Amino acid sequence: MNPFKIVGWVAIALAIAGAFIDIPRGGLLLVLLGLVAGYAIATEDHVRTLLSALVLAALSGIFAAHLPYVGEALTRIFSAIGIFAAGAALMIVSRNIWRRYRP
Repeated sequence: MNPFKIVGWVAIALAIAGAFIDIPRGGLLLVLLGLVAGYAIATEDHVRTLLSALVLAALSGIFAAHLPYVGEALTRIFSAIGIFAAGAALMIVSRNIWRRYRP
């Protein structure tokens, strides 16, 4: 298995666990894992990753108000995955800027 896929699975596990237990500096860990995963994302998948980060950030809170028993947990899970995707998106944007303006 690709090591970058393992990073993604660790982030998903951290997001799910973080919905039920308090993980100190869990957000920081998710951003760092996202940065590592973003480094390995192929160029043809950049737009999909950027869009996923935006959608997860915008819509992750919708579950809490409309699903009475599982809404809070789903909101926390998708918010955490959004943090991971934001880290990957940040790496993609940073690499694109570096490639464009490097000396």
